[in-house]
Amino acid sequence: MGSVAGAGAPSNVRVVVIGDAGTGKSSLIVAVATEAFPDKSPPVLPPTRLPPEFYPDRVPLTIIDTSSRQEDRAKVEQECQKADAIVLTYSCGRSQTLERLSSYWLPELRRLEVKVPIIVVGCKLDLRDDRQPSLEQVMAPIMHEFREIETCIECSALKQIQVTEVFYYAQKAVLHPTAPLFDQESQTLKPRCVRALKRIFILCDHDRDGALNDAELNDFQVKCFHAPLQPSEVVGVKKVVSEKMPEGVNDNGLTLTGFLFLHALFIERGRLETTWTVLRKFGYDDEIKLRDDLLQNPSFKRAPDQSVELTDKGLDFLKGVFSAFDMDGDGALRSQELEELFSTAPSSPWEEEVYTDSAEFSATGGVTLNGFLSQWALMTQLDPGKSLAHLIYIGFPGDPASAFRMTRRRRQDRKRQRSQRSVFQCFVFGPNNSGKSALLNALIGRPFVEVYTPTKSDKYAVNFVEQIGGAKKTLIMREIMEESVPSLLQKKDALAVCDVAAFVYDSSDEASWKRAADLLVEVAAHGETSGFEVPCLLIAAKDDHEPHPAAIQNSARVCTDMGIEAPIAVSIKLGDIGNLFRRIVDAAQRPHLSIPETEAGKSHKHFRRIVNRSLTVAAVGAAVVVVGLAAYKVYAIRRQSHT
Repeated sequence: MGSVAGAGAPSNVRVVVIGDAGTGKSSLIVAVATEAFPDKSPPVLPPTRLPPEFYPDRVPLTIIDTSSRQEDRAKVEQECQKADAIVLTYSCGRSQTLERLSSYWLPELRRLEVKVPIIVVGCKLDLRDDRQPSLEQVMAPIMHEFREIETCIECSALKQIQVTEVFYYAQKAVLHPTAPLFDQESQTLKPRCVRALKRIFILCDHDRDGALNDAELNDFQVKCFHAPLQPSEVVGVKKVVSEKMPEGVNDNGLTLTGFLFLHALFIERGRLETTWTVLRKFGYDDEIKLRDDLLQNPSFKRAPDQSVELTDKGLDFLKGVFSAFDMDGDGALRSQELEELFSTAPSSPWEEEVYTDSAEFSATGGVTLNGFLSQWALMTQLDPGKSLAHLIYIGFPGDPASAFRMTRRRRQDRKRQRSQRSVFQCFVFGPNNSGKSALLNALIGRPFVEVYTPTKSDKYAVNFVEQIGGAKKTLIMREIMEESVPSLLQKKDALAVCDVAAFVYDSSDEASWKRAADLLVEVAAHGETSGFEVPCLLIAAKDDHEPHPAAIQNSARVCTDMGIEAPIAVSIKLGDIGNLFRRIVDAAQRPHLSIPETEAGKSHKHFRRIVNRSLTVAAVGAAVVVVGLAAYKVYAIRRQSHT
């Protein structure tokens, strides 16, 4: 099966030819472009372009010649770093040029971190001595050491032997690269390739019986290669698979095992274009992930204080997925079940550090339904594009955009004095060792840990919080390390994604309270100047200790001065947190309340009142003048009518 490079493939391939002086670089380029051997060629040729119709993939190819002079080395390095593929030449008639491949050229390309396919070409085949070792014997140890070599070939520009093949292999290595698909050492498909082909298999298995029957195979062939399979070809495919791998075919048709075996066979036989055509037809790029243009959702373009949430349709789909993959029916997904769930994605999204230990787990160590849905809510908040991609990977039916909705701007929520959101994000500030991590752990049902372990990076916890009346909201708590607060507040829109801020302090430690109060003032001032004010709550942690009198007195004064609620006393150690998380969500739902005022903010507000009052007086004065003029006109008209 031939193929034409499709969406996701490069629109032009740039091949750079390098090698020692006199190895035949320029002659090779002239020979492929003109089908003739040059009598004389310049030291370095200008860029040479082969048109799209030159090779079956119909992609134009630009060939860059390079100088072998030491003084031009910097220029050669620049060209190598812009290359899609490298043709590295040696002369079949000069053994020292072959030795230079492993002593200089290949190590030099590694030093330059040139990570593109390399085609090693033995030029001047007509000068080869029959007593010399074969190409395979010569190149096997070099290819073993330098895995970046895609292939080796010998040619003769003088005799026109395998000249066009040189650049065909170079272009093919770019359009249909081996590295993402196949592990040369183990001679197996790479995991990401297996995952993509598994997803494609499932999409083509319309009757969901775990095998591709003749009609499904034919549909697949037409979709990918625009030509149906003849009945004899279907029989032939099944015969090849069943002979080599009996479990690859069953009574219903070609199994996933057989489908994967076929692709491994194509690749082993050098027909990588077949597998790449299939992958690209189903939207994959060269890294075997869905192309960016397939994941562009216009609804994700939003103001800083807007967020993206899953719709009921999206949540219902995820609930169904959870149920389908909870094989043992224990109400939790163990690591093996999660691996199977995401086996059609490039990897599990939960492998990233930000999602590690962020949600509720069962006693047996599996993620609960609440935890599973919460993690999706967190991913949708932090990276809606990633959430969209993974919904597609795991088989969301219909338009994936229907799984998402954009929230109203927080500024509008404040004006309307109510938030319509389902997911709220709470920034948790506080000094070190004040109890921030313990608070996050409490949200996801983790037991209290007595030993203090400093947090090394901002971390998240997410869970559902039940409101009065039974409605559930999702609360995301983000722990902000004390050390990272200055860098956070350098950004103008730092608080745009924050629905509510909590300030945690050790109620038995006056220094802890003072630092929390300072952080409160800093955050409140940032909100006033940036226009992204947020409701703020003080949380007096470690209530099982004797509270510090100064902390009690000063906190009461600060709350009165700034116009916020009194501190909420909690003891995570004793499990005494009352309805803390509900109160956090309540504050987020009523974004016009609990917003602290700093002295600067009060002064600014007082100034605005004076200005507004002055404007009102001026407006009243102007109105009096207008009314006076109108009265005068009426009086003048009446006077005229009487005379």
